Amino acid sequence: MHDTPTDSPPPYACVVFDCDSTLSEIEGIDELAGSRADEIAALTNRAMSGELPLEAVYGARLELLQPTREAVDRVADIYVQRALPNAAQLVAALHSLGKRVAVVSGGLREAVEPFARSLGIDTDEVHAVSARFNDDGSYAGFDESSPLARSGGKPPIVNRIAAPSRPGRTALIGDGVTDLEAAVFVDRFIAFAGVADRPAVTNHASCVVKVADFAALVPHLFTPDECDRLAQDPSHAPLIAAARRLL
Repeated sequence: MHDTPTDSPPPYACVVFDCDSTLSEIEGIDELAGSRADEIAALTNRAMSGELPLEAVYGARLELLQPTREAVDRVADIYVQRALPNAAQLVAALHSLGKRVAVVSGGLREAVEPFARSLGIDTDEVHAVSARFNDDGSYAGFDESSPLARSGGKPPIVNRIAAPSRPGRTALIGDGVTDLEAAVFVDRFIAFAGVADRPAVTNHASCVVKVADFAALVPHLFTPDECDRLAQDPSHAPLIAAARRLL
């Protein structure tokens, strides 16, 4: 059982995003599944809803699928193609105000990292699970030491990211129980239900966004003064206009 995280309003010095079903509308592992899509999706949903510990399914899914390097590269492309509307624009707005932006994901680094770069997020700010491949590109395993491949792994990483930003505040946006676990280390946890609405997460979050458009995050991540500043910049005015239409 998770307690409802404490919630403090913006401004934030640092914003951390999950990747799957948050920055992009896909679950990368499901895109690798092919004919086993239903089986893998069911395992993924059970893990993200807290019915199964992540470590009970993480390696098992990859062992079943044996993803090649080429297949993982395709997932990177699909992440980009199915990025949430205004995701890149929101990242750009955060950066323009001097805020740190990071990604913490249980996805495969080889797919998450190029996607994050396409959104304008530095490689050094991407935390994900590395896969291993043989010389011919066939699957050779994953980094089993990565905390992101097991339940309880996100909190220490989120805490490490947030610590240098203090006394500035940090916000975390994600859809799964692994994100909720890390909420204790941030000042605002936003349960993002625009793609996957998981009651095990949303029922324990003070802040929930159910619109599949990152413009809907604007009033939850920026102060009114920051919004006004962004609205006066032609590069960011469309994002603020989109956010105001969603109110």
